[in-house]
Amino acid sequence: MKNNIYFKGIRDSLPIALGYYAVSITIGIAAAKAGMSLFQSGLASALNFTSTGEFAGFNLIAACGSYIEMALMQLIINARYILMSASLSQKLSPGVSVFKRLVMGMGVTDEIFGISIAAEGELDPMYTIGAITLTIPAWTLGTLTGAVLGSILPEIIVNALGVSLFGMFIAVFIPPARKNKVIASIVVISFVLSYIFNKLPIFGFISDGTKIIILTAVISFFAAVLFPIDTEEDESYEK
Repeated sequence: MKNNIYFKGIRDSLPIALGYYAVSITIGIAAAKAGMSLFQSGLASALNFTSTGEFAGFNLIAACGSYIEMALMQLIINARYILMSASLSQKLSPGVSVFKRLVMGMGVTDEIFGISIAAEGELDPMYTIGAITLTIPAWTLGTLTGAVLGSILPEIIVNALGVSLFGMFIAVFIPPARKNKVIASIVVISFVLSYIFNKLPIFGFISDGTKIIILTAVISFFAAVLFPIDTEEDESYEK
């Protein structure tokens, strides 16, 4: 029975794994542009299972950011996974071991959370672990593929392929922005403030990594305070 649930998790996560492989190629290209070795790129994807977190991390590395900046940025970007993990824990039996909970927590992403939380009744951890078994290797393999391409292809082609990552991020916020004017306004404000923050000489003493952290924290805080989203409304913004 446990094996059946485990393989069901693998089966259900196949479309996710294919998508992860395609997207993570651009992550690998970003890693190569930041000067990461093939081993370092693959290890980063295997241990930091998040596209936004890795992309921001590689940008900080390229900008010679500090360890503190890196830690703060990853905490801010990945904080939502804390809430997802807490939600999943409510679907688990109290008898599930700490080890299995940690393995599940390691592999929680938006998509893995989606198929896990949608499981009927009590969640068997082997379902989520099955999904993780397929998706993490796919994500890591895609990163390695991108790192290799970023190392051997001409710079003009690498730069062209790197644009696809921005396309992925645009695809994330465009749908909810089209449905909600508040979200669209916040996106525009973020672009404008980011441009100003980087161009004004008065902020020149602040490193690029710290600028990203400050803008992310400040804009998120004011958006949450001024425009709180009700639970019912939030469902329409989920990916």
